[in-house]
Amino acid sequence: MELPETFMEKMGQLLGKEAADFFRSYEEPRASGLRLNPAKISETEWHAHNPFQLEKIPFASGYYFDEEKDKPGKHPYHAAGLYYIQEPSAMFIAGQLGLEKGDKVLDLCAAPGGKSTQIASGIGENGFLLANEIHPKRARALSENIERLGFSNTVVTNETPEKLSRHFENYFDKILVDAPCSGEGMFRKDPEAARLWSQEHVEACAAKQRAILEHAWKMLKPGGTLVYSTCTFSPEENEQTIEAFLARHEDMALVPIPHEHGVGPGKPEWATEKRKDLSNTARLWPHRLKGEGHFAAKMRKHPGEAGQTAPPEKTTKLSKQQEKDWTTFAENTLQHFDPGRRSFFLYKNELFLLPFNCPQLKGLRLVRCGLHLGAFKKNRFEPNHALALSLKARQCKHRTDLGAGSSECIRYLKGETLPGTKENRGWVLITVDGFPLGWSKEAGGILKNFYPKGLRIV
Repeated sequence: MELPETFMEKMGQLLGKEAADFFRSYEEPRASGLRLNPAKISETEWHAHNPFQLEKIPFASGYYFDEEKDKPGKHPYHAAGLYYIQEPSAMFIAGQLGLEKGDKVLDLCAAPGGKSTQIASGIGENGFLLANEIHPKRARALSENIERLGFSNTVVTNETPEKLSRHFENYFDKILVDAPCSGEGMFRKDPEAARLWSQEHVEACAAKQRAILEHAWKMLKPGGTLVYSTCTFSPEENEQTIEAFLARHEDMALVPIPHEHGVGPGKPEWATEKRKDLSNTARLWPHRLKGEGHFAAKMRKHPGEAGQTAPPEKTTKLSKQQEKDWTTFAENTLQHFDPGRRSFFLYKNELFLLPFNCPQLKGLRLVRCGLHLGAFKKNRFEPNHALALSLKARQCKHRTDLGAGSSECIRYLKGETLPGTKENRGWVLITVDGFPLGWSKEAGGILKNFYPKGLRIV
């Protein structure tokens, strides 16, 4: 592929003898991968269902290189949220957060959702993830990916870092800043990024990244962990940005990231002050491993006073009619479904189940408030697609299972009706090989299709 001349000169000077191998990597096919969703399927279960040719990625269990010719994005298992298609090197980043069950986490620049879905899986049902994206269109795509993988512990917002930092000062246990960058590490995937590259753009990105990090620092509680990452090679956006951030915040310290499986250290010599501890950061080079280019830095805030405890979001009190409609639906359709201590949240006629211990959200631009249960229509409750994807098959009283390779499964994904039974069961969960795929409603021996129109196969 054609690379910007100024970029080649810059990387040639930085890499020296290694530059030839680096530039040669741009002529090789890019790797693709998929990451299993442990909230829906274990590795053992996956091996019994796997229809693809896969090769393990060494960063963690459940990560695989795939063959693009298998088209995993078009398989019904993808629609059921059993895995997320993700660039292999990108899978490394969220793992550096050291996630624990129950953590309160912020993914500040979260679209399209690869790292958010890793985080949501790692913190469990009693954790809280705020996945934020400043661009509205990308925020919607982020929300759809959270929905597809079935998570109920996540709130998606469309806010500026400044607004969030006023709302959540010293609040989060872990924060990921996968910063907007010049995208040098993604030139193979996105040739347009190479065409638009300039040194001026690199410097503008670096300025933006430093501002974002300032707001992230305000939201990190004492003792908390902040991971900063980019998909670029530029020292201005990587070592130099981290060096400047640490100089402004003496309460932050770099934590070593393991350098194994082809992951190399950061380059102190490429920074302004040449801090030796910058070697604790990580660089993922496309000529050293099977993936694109990334940079990561892990930092910890010194312990101090306890972080802020944000007031919890209040549960919405349903009207008598709404409570009756929800209860009727739940009793007729669901089983083993326990909201626990989570609160209902009503936006207009749309009912959500907030994440456990959800903080107050008033004043924020909300895209998804936890689990979207459904909508109140005239004297009835209609379930949302998100509820179907969050369930285990056993949690629905009425189910119709379709084989992944069956014509009925394809017909369902196209939005067509299917033959039902004579029982008129009402809301029926459609599953693919036992994994929830979406809703149908049975009447008159026909399963009316409620698979969302925007997701249907054309």
